[in-house]
Amino acid sequence: MKPAKAKSTVVVSLTLDELCRFCQADRNWVIELVEHGVLEPDGGAIQNWQFHSVSIARAKKARRLNRDLGVNAAGIALVLDLLAERDEMRRRLASFEDV
Repeated sequence: MKPAKAKSTVVVSLTLDELCRFCQADRNWVIELVEHGVLEPDGGAIQNWQFHSVSIARAKKARRLNRDLGVNAAGIALVLDLLAERDEMRRRLASFEDV
């Protein structure tokens, strides 16, 4: 018997309310992340904001940092920037190791 395959949908973008539901967070928390530069939505006004794949992934990581470790928005911005820098350094190092 073949195992059942779960159907998944690729999410291209989410509105502010959709992102809040996805992360199980309130609007003010997401807005605070935008103010701290953690998330970068497209669209000028809040009601027009669209969050794309990178922001969606960052929002999910931010929510885990906040929920599990109690990190505030400023701390989340710092942690995610340091993780991105670490990942970039690892990529660069791997390119030197392949030579």
